[in-house]
Amino acid sequence: MRLLPAAIALVLVLASAPSVAQQRLPDIGSSAHTLLAPAQQEEYGQMLLAQLRHYDYVLDDPLVDSWLRGLGNRLAAASDQPAQPFTFFMMKDRSINAFATLGGYIGTNAGLVLAAESEDEVAGVLAHEVAHVTQAHVLRGVERAQRDSVPLLLAMLGAVAVASQSGSSSAGDAGMAAIASVQGLAVQRQIDYTRSNESEADRLGMRTLSRSGYDTAAMARMFERMQAMSRTNQGGERERLPDYMRSHPVTTTRISETRQLAEQYDGRAGGTFATSGLAGNNPLLPPGLRPVAAPAGAAEDATGNAQFGWVRERLRVLSANTPSEAISEYGRLGRSVALDDAQRYGLAVAQLLAGNGAEAARGFETLLASHPDDTWLQLGLAQAEARQGRHAAADARFERLVRSMPRNRSVVLAYAEVLAERNNREAGRRAQDILRPLSASAGDDPVFQRTFARASEIAGDSVRAGEAWAESAYLNGRAEQALVQLNTLRRRDDLDYYARARIDARIASITPTVLELRRQGIRDPDLRK
Repeated sequence: MRLLPAAIALVLVLASAPSVAQQRLPDIGSSAHTLLAPAQQEEYGQMLLAQLRHYDYVLDDPLVDSWLRGLGNRLAAASDQPAQPFTFFMMKDRSINAFATLGGYIGTNAGLVLAAESEDEVAGVLAHEVAHVTQAHVLRGVERAQRDSVPLLLAMLGAVAVASQSGSSSAGDAGMAAIASVQGLAVQRQIDYTRSNESEADRLGMRTLSRSGYDTAAMARMFERMQAMSRTNQGGERERLPDYMRSHPVTTTRISETRQLAEQYDGRAGGTFATSGLAGNNPLLPPGLRPVAAPAGAAEDATGNAQFGWVRERLRVLSANTPSEAISEYGRLGRSVALDDAQRYGLAVAQLLAGNGAEAARGFETLLASHPDDTWLQLGLAQAEARQGRHAAADARFERLVRSMPRNRSVVLAYAEVLAERNNREAGRRAQDILRPLSASAGDDPVFQRTFARASEIAGDSVRAGEAWAESAYLNGRAEQALVQLNTLRRRDDLDYYARARIDARIASITPTVLELRRQGIRDPDLRK
């Protein structure tokens, strides 16, 4: 049913109200900080992310995640509140957008990265969102929403609940009408309050960019590109204003002010970032020691140097409706001009996902000749070799990568998934072995939990498999299903003391969430059947 995804969209509108708070700087007397405790904010952020995963809006890809988290953590560490926890995640949507919500959760649409020409431009937008969090704009938006939006939001949720119990088209139409009315109010409230918060987030975001060593001129360049896109997309019915500009209006004046800010921090507009001795550089560093920016178009992550182009083209493929559509898209791109290396990487990824292992392997091998030892290319080639049934070659390549990077999430998960596809006990045990070093930090990682569950299952470790499947369900917005799975697992006679203690502890931690969802009338539709 379309109502619940639409309800989530409304929650995102209200959650992005940080861009629409008060017409002055934060004041000491504000009640926003007392509205929700940090633990509550974190809980709301976790619930939102889980629901977004449940409706398949989130793009969980280890390579993309490693890049995005590296970028986001670099900005967060250079922000005014480096102790504030942040969670950065990617959305599949190709519209140009990013948003911040409670608990420091910041979402980025694939479309924003596709529209950017460098990592610095993406960093400019995310630095702005980080400032919305550190300046409590999110909490101020919730505070205002509690006054004049929550009653309508509750009414809308009631309509959704009624419609979800009914198969009639009139119930669905009524629910959609309620949603539309509340969305209209939320958007109007955003328009009323945008200018002050946007200016503040631009200013503090620019300081964060400077401290973290990114090109400060990139923020204005990205705004200019979005403004140009809005001007060229006004004619057709299908074209629309970039979503980011609906809640973050970009005007010529704002672009000019952003460029002036960049000149203050950078000493020049455009070009590769060069740090200066001006205030705004990282105060945690000793005088004279300043961050050195990565070359334009490159991004540092745990695997070494990964070109921004790899990230953008991987997202082009993963955000396409199907791998075949992505292949066709590259065919159109190559008609007017030859594909560059990044686009050829994307085409190889699309061929891999389409099941064309031989074509994918040829693409990765050709690129490795120009980019030797690139981890993204090595991983792609190993996966392509496995897809062709060349298991010895694939295993040898994966084993070399695991030996050199035993805790690299992208490498380990890629190898474990290839092993799990073989569906035999030996492969399952090897997958378990390489996954275990990551388990301590993977409590909130649905890709890890799903992969570890499958590996444990084929290895014959049914208890660990059951625990991981339940954790995967919980992280993907199926808390009630997770609780049922854990209670079923608990009734086994062969549990040892430690397994029973783990399961009992997890049941105790999940039960309050399930009870709260039931209190609100939200039940798992699959369990209801």
